[in-house]
Parts: sequence; C-alpha cells; structure tokens
Amino acid sequence: MDFTNPLVYGVPCFIAFILLELTYSKTHGDDDLYHWKDLFASGFMGVGSAILGPLFKVIFMVFLFEYTYELFNPVVGGVRTHILGYESFGYAWYVWIFCMLADDFTYYCFHRANHEIRILWAAHIVHHSSDNFNLGTAVRNGWFTILYKPLFYMWMPALGFPPEMVIVCLGIEALWQFQLHSVYVPKLGFLETFLNTHTMHQVHHAQNVEYLDKNHGGILNVFDRMFGTYKALDESIDVKYGVIHAPNSYNPVV
Repeated sequence: MDFTNPLVYGVPCFIAFILLELTYSKTHGDDDLYHWKDLFASGFMGVGSAILGPLFKVIFMVFLFEYTYELFNPVVGGVRTHILGYESFGYAWYVWIFCMLADDFTYYCFHRANHEIRILWAAHIVHHSSDNFNLGTAVRNGWFTILYKPLFYMWMPALGFPPEMVIVCLGIEALWQFQLHSVYVPKLGFLETFLNTHTMHQVHHAQNVEYLDKNHGGILNVFDRMFGTYKALDESIDVKYGVIHAPNSYNPVV
C-alpha cells in the first residue's frame, strides 16, 4: 500500500507560516522575534535539508526500512511468522495508533540521545544554535542528522509495522514539531498533561540552567514525565534561548 509523506505538503505550509509569523511580529512590535541574519541562516539550513533530505530518505529510510521489514520475514527463518505468530501488523486503524505511539517513543529516545551523546549533539546543536525562538528556527536542522536517525527506527519495521506507515508517522511527527516553535501560543490547560506543547518546547530551547536537557518528547510529553526529563515553563523566569557556548557567526556553514 502506498502513502504520501505528509512533509510533501508540509514544506509549502512551513514557508507560509514563517512569513505569516514574521509579518505579524514586525507589525505588532515584536521586532526582536526575528533577526534577518539569523532567519537567513535558518532558511539556508532548511533549504539544504529540503534538498538533501529526500535523497537520504530514499537511501537510508525507504531502503533501510524495507530491507529490515523483509529481513525479519521471511529471510531470517520467518521470525515474525514462525516465532511471533504473524507476518505483518497490517494497516488497520488501530495499528496506525500503535505505530504513532511507537514512533513518538522512538523520537523521544532519538531526541534525548542527541542531547546526551556528544557526537550526536555535534549534529543536533545546529537546531539549538539560534538565540531566537520562532518558526524559522524550526527548519534550522543539521544536515547530518538524517544519516543516523533511521537507525533508531529500524526496530519498528523489524517488528512488523509496514515501512511506509513508519515513514508517514515520521512525517506527522515532523509537522507537529514544526508548529511547536512559536511564542504566540499560550499554555493549553488540560492538554498540557499529555501533549508536548509550545511552552514546553520553549523550555527545551532555553539555555537557562534549570531548563537544560528537558522536554525531549515529540507529540506527547508522557515519556518525559516517565523518565524524569519533564519541565513546565515557569513564567516568572526570563527565558534565554540558544546554547551556552553559541557560535559567534551567522554563517550557516561554519
């Protein structure tokens, strides 16, 4: 069964919402929300990701996930059929829910690893290097992350989730992550008990000591709560975004 990656439609929306937020900020006195050099750097990294992403996704995601899916059934003695008792999870509606939950858990592990393993942080720090927190920052992604990100998700097709389903769930996760990068959305009340929200992601991007390495979740915050990395935004604290040892340049390739 073929599915279209949601990011195919998401990229034009990213551009539109960045321009909308930029216009709103400039016309409502929030001149410090966007700095032109910083936005250019974010845009350059985003364009690079948009160019390199599809190429590496075909090589590392589609091929790798498909290979892993087939490897465990039937190549390696039909692991799923003969040991686990099924060939594939299929495409039922409830499988999509479980796949999305599995994706969200894997994203948490992947994202937390990016912050705690130095060689991975070297790739991920690009995303955190901006002193601004806006939708432009959302597309400020390192180009090397795609080389190792699929490795975290290989267990899903191996277990029986169809590869294209995993890729669609990854796309949905990316769409949610994009819209989190906005200061214009307040706390969301009851939804804050289980969703990863905009204020929680502000905490994640802060360099304040009390906020460091918090809120790694994707769509849900339940894994942060379970594993001790959850931190709510304290509105009495002035948030300072970026990294402690920030690069002294707006050059996106430095």
